[in-house]
Amino acid sequence: MPNTKSAIRKVKKVRKQTLLNKYWKRRYKLAIKKMEGILQKKDAKEAKKYFSKFQSELLKSAKKGPIKKQNVSRKISRISKRIKNINS
Repeated sequence: MPNTKSAIRKVKKVRKQTLLNKYWKRRYKLAIKKMEGILQKKDAKEAKKYFSKFQSELLKSAKKGPIKKQNVSRKISRISKRIKNINS
């Protein structure tokens, strides 16, 4: 239990930030699942169409904090490589 005023404020701040982190992490995971589903179907046209939105979602979650930017860059790179290899 927080004893000081600053500790009480810190608890409130952490609670709010935890909710935001969960929100952005969930959007990140949903974007990856959707892209994985598209890649499973081997639909290059749909994958290319969704790729820009996918990239945007991942970069937003990196910007907001819960996922590191390097992790997002690696995911985007690997997914783009898989999209290129669908046709061949």
